[in-house]
Order: sequence, then structure tokens, then C-alpha cells
Amino acid sequence: MANSRFETRRRRKKRIRKKVSGTSERPRLTVFRSNKHIYAQVVDDATASALAAASDLKVETADMDKTARAKAVGAAIASACLDKGIKKVVFDRNGYAYHGRINALAAAAREAGLEF
Repeated sequence: MANSRFETRRRRKKRIRKKVSGTSERPRLTVFRSNKHIYAQVVDDATASALAAASDLKVETADMDKTARAKAVGAAIASACLDKGIKKVVFDRNGYAYHGRINALAAAAREAGLEF
């Protein structure tokens, strides 16, 4: 029987999370993508705390397509991290393919000054 898309993404996510974890020196930048919105947060897995977060609900994204919203969220999460003194992160694509909105968010975060 074929697995659902959710189940296959969950398996990819588990595989990725075995290798990727955030520390206090390099926290994890994780991305969640829904059909309408995109969310990003920076997590320190050692203390299990979120250090910064951004989403297209909080960023002015009126009259933008989804890719442009992802770019705005990438710039917002980068500026939030740089304000808190975080320059290096580990990128966690959360089981999603690295293209489209995920790629746009990552590229915008890099352009804004984050290193990963």
C-alpha cells in the first residue's frame, strides 16, 4: 500500500534530524511550509528553546505570491537572528524538497547575512 505524502515527509524528516541538530554556537533554522503560509524558527536543541521566529503572518506580505513571501520571511528571520548575535545556523529543510519556497527562504536568509 502506498504511503501518504505526510508519511513520506515524516520519514525524510526523521532521516534528516538524525544528522542535523542545533547547538548554542550553531542553532538550527527549521522551516515549516503549509499550503498558504511559511514559518521559520531558530532552535537551540541543547536547551530545547526557540531563539527567534518569523512567519508570513507577521511580515507585511500583502499582494505577494508565495515565493516572495518566503523571501520576506527569510530576510526577517535573518535580521531577528543578527539582532540576537546569531550569525551561523544549521539549515533544516524539515523533509521538504530544497527548491521553490524553501530555496527562496534559504537564499534570502543568506543574502541578509546568515551563514549556513
